Amino acid sequence: MANICTNRFKGDCEVKKDLNLLLQISNELNGSELNLDVVISLLQKQLKADTIMISVLNRNKELIYVEGAYGLEKVDLGKVTYRLGEGVIGKVVQMGDMVVVPRTSTSKDFINKIGLPYKIDNLDVSFLCIPLKEKNEIIGALSMHKVYRDAPNFNDNIKLLSIVGSMIARAVRRRQKNHEALDELRKENSLLKQAITERTFKGIVGNSGKLQEVFSMIQSVAPTQTTVLIRGESGVGKELIADAIHYNSKRIKKAFIKVNCAALPDNLIESELFGYEKGAFTGATTQRIGRFEAANGGTIFLDEFGDVPLSTQVKLLRVLQERQIERIGGNKTINIDVRVICATNKDLEKMIVEGTFREDLYYRINVFPIYTPPLRERLHDIPTLVNYFIEKFNKQNNRTIKRITSSAIDSLMVYHWPGNIRELENCIERCCILSTDDVIHTHNLPPTIQSALSSNTEHKGTLEVILAKLEKQIIHDTMIASKGNIVKAATMLGVTERMMGLRIKKYEIDPKKFKLIEK
Repeated sequence: MANICTNRFKGDCEVKKDLNLLLQISNELNGSELNLDVVISLLQKQLKADTIMISVLNRNKELIYVEGAYGLEKVDLGKVTYRLGEGVIGKVVQMGDMVVVPRTSTSKDFINKIGLPYKIDNLDVSFLCIPLKEKNEIIGALSMHKVYRDAPNFNDNIKLLSIVGSMIARAVRRRQKNHEALDELRKENSLLKQAITERTFKGIVGNSGKLQEVFSMIQSVAPTQTTVLIRGESGVGKELIADAIHYNSKRIKKAFIKVNCAALPDNLIESELFGYEKGAFTGATTQRIGRFEAANGGTIFLDEFGDVPLSTQVKLLRVLQERQIERIGGNKTINIDVRVICATNKDLEKMIVEGTFREDLYYRINVFPIYTPPLRERLHDIPTLVNYFIEKFNKQNNRTIKRITSSAIDSLMVYHWPGNIRELENCIERCCILSTDDVIHTHNLPPTIQSALSSNTEHKGTLEVILAKLEKQIIHDTMIASKGNIVKAATMLGVTERMMGLRIKKYEIDPKKFKLIEK
């Protein structure tokens, strides 16, 4: 009978249980790390609560997060937040005073974000919430949902919650600081990544798999001293890739010299690249250093490298092998420390066969080739590129273009883009100028890009009818070119004279009419 509490000693038994709870929590606090789940579980058992929650204020975001809970196993607590002053918890953290809600079903402040029942076994659910304070600063809240099956005894429960809250406040404060510090690190990391991306890949826009491969190759080769050959069609952004390599390399603070080899005449390219001494030729009144010498310590970008004449290729080979140059008219060898990045849209392998490009130079520059995919191979990047260009031209031309229609995007997606990114950029600039309602429509696009449907020029009828119309038009054009000569027209189209005659008869074409055109 010694372990049985009678009504007479019921109060004493509850006090002993409370003391035992506080002793257990104290032992937890003396450990290396406070386990909030253990504290919550002990508190729930003692208070016979349906739900216990510990909420913590993140001062950086001014949001209150649920740090730990009992009875909410099916709830994604990571998505549950409260603003200061929002609901009972938000008001407790904002004001610093406890709140008691005897009946949650009739309370306007109890917003029930978690979705708890307002009644259990047809009994009202009460909600008690006290502030957690550390050195008079509110750091969160400790709350409880409970069905009082007997007469409500809020005061005793609030007293126990307050004592436990004061005991764990310091540990909760550490949690708060850790979360806030982690948020700061995440924010700094995000800003750092953004800064690195903007610096490294400025202007290179897109998320396609092929472009991600290019990004990966840039990140791999940029920190090295390796010679890079960037290949791809005109307008794909080869110069932007060269920029990314230099500005993500150890030479970032050194010179970055760009040379368009196709823009330099054959008789001037050597003097531009290697410089010249005073009196080296008529007009050389002073000494001048070349582009390689100007790039010493940094990077030189040789664009349109396939247009370098054979006579200059020999000297470039020595530069790449020995990292030495000689100015025109001079006999002094100059050592240079320069990284070389080349770019071309030419078929160098074909040029080697034709004898217009040196094979040994090819192997010297083709150390780390990067292939830049044309726009038609990364069509899914078009919407992203369009948004980028709209934002660019809004700032540049003081426009307020807000969007592009889906039909216009569809037209852009089916076009083959022979001019690649450069052509798309020019297209969007034109559309931004022509738009009259801050929206880019299909009719704003160049005629070559508009689809047959958008321009109301689609072919009508069955496939047989459409092919017949095209065949008639082709024969008509060929008869004009042959000046009404059926034999010549048949030869031009690769058909027999008989087949040509049958088609002329079928489409009721009069050859004499085309002879009259000649006269």
